[in-house]
Amino acid sequence: MVTLAQVARHAGVSPSTVSYVISGKRSISQDTRLRVERSIAELGYHPHAGARALASNRSNVIALMIPLRTDMFVPVMMEIAIAITTTARRYAHDVLLLTSEEGPSAVKRIAASGLADAMILMDVELEDERIPLLRQTGAAAVLVGLPADPAGLTCIDLDFEATGRLAADHLADLGHREVALVGAAESVYRRHTGFAERTLAGFRQQAEARGLSFLHRPCGVGHEAATGTLSRILAERPGTTALVVQNESAVPHLLNHLRQSGRAVPEDISVVAICPDEVALHSAPQLTSVSIPAQEMGRRAVELVMAQASGRQHTTGLTLLSPVLTPRESTGPAPRSV
Repeated sequence: MVTLAQVARHAGVSPSTVSYVISGKRSISQDTRLRVERSIAELGYHPHAGARALASNRSNVIALMIPLRTDMFVPVMMEIAIAITTTARRYAHDVLLLTSEEGPSAVKRIAASGLADAMILMDVELEDERIPLLRQTGAAAVLVGLPADPAGLTCIDLDFEATGRLAADHLADLGHREVALVGAAESVYRRHTGFAERTLAGFRQQAEARGLSFLHRPCGVGHEAATGTLSRILAERPGTTALVVQNESAVPHLLNHLRQSGRAVPEDISVVAICPDEVALHSAPQLTSVSIPAQEMGRRAVELVMAQASGRQHTTGLTLLSPVLTPRESTGPAPRSV
C-alpha cells in the first residue's frame, strides 16, 4: 500500500503538507496542492479511513435509513439508494445502510457515536417516531419524504398531493366521472406513510372539486391481491371507467385481469399509474403515468445533507418536486356507455 510519506517524497514536499492538502485544514498554494494531487493520483494513494477520521473529527460516512419491507416497491427504493451512494462518492463519502426497522434507536446511535457525519431517512411517516430525536440531536439530516409537521427539518420529495390532483384532473378532462384509486397495501396506510396519504388527499380533493365519483381501495402484494381488489371495485362500481394506480407491483396483474375480463384499455377503461418510467414504458399498453423522480431525489438529498454537514447551510426547508404527467396509450375519452 502506498503511504503518505511516499506521496510526500514523490511530490517533493513534507508529509504534513500532504496531510493539509487532504484535510483542507490549512491554506496551501495552488501549485503545491496540484503537485500533491497529481502524486496522489499517480501513486493511487488512499488515506486510511480511521486515521483520517481521527485527524478531521469526521467519518466521511452518510447513514442511510432505507425501508426493506415486503409491502413497498423495492426497485424504487433501491434506485433512490443507488443515486444517494453514487452522489455521496462525489463528496468522498461512503454510505452506511440501516433499515427502517431500527427506528429511533438507530438515529440515537448514529448521532451519539459519530459513526456518520449525516443521515438520510427514507420511508417517512406523517407522525414519524424518528423526528423528535432528529430535532433533539440537531444532527445533519435530510428526509426523503414529508412528515405532517416539517418545521425545522430538511425534506425532499415528489409533491404527492399535486400528483393526486394531476391524475384526477387528467381523467376529468377526458370526461371520466366514475374513477377508482388503487393504492398501496393496507399496512402502508396503517403506518400513515407520507407518500400514500398525501396522494390520496390530493386525489380526493381534486376529484370532489371536479365532481368525480370515486373509490379508494388499498391493494396487497401479488396476483391474487391485485385481481381481488380490482374485482371488488368493478363489482361495487360497475360504471368505473378509469383507474389511478399507486402500486407498481400490482400494475401487470391489473392489466392482465382487465384483458381477461374483456375490458379493453383505454377503450373501456383508462389507467393512470404513479410509477417509474421503466414500469410505464414496459407495460402493454404503455401507461399514462406520473413519473417517480428517484434519481433526482437521491442526488438532491445528498447535496442538501452535505451542505448541512459542511456548515455551508444552516437553514432548513422543504423541497417538493413538481409532478409531470405523461399521456401514453392507456388513457382516452370516457366511453359513451358502460
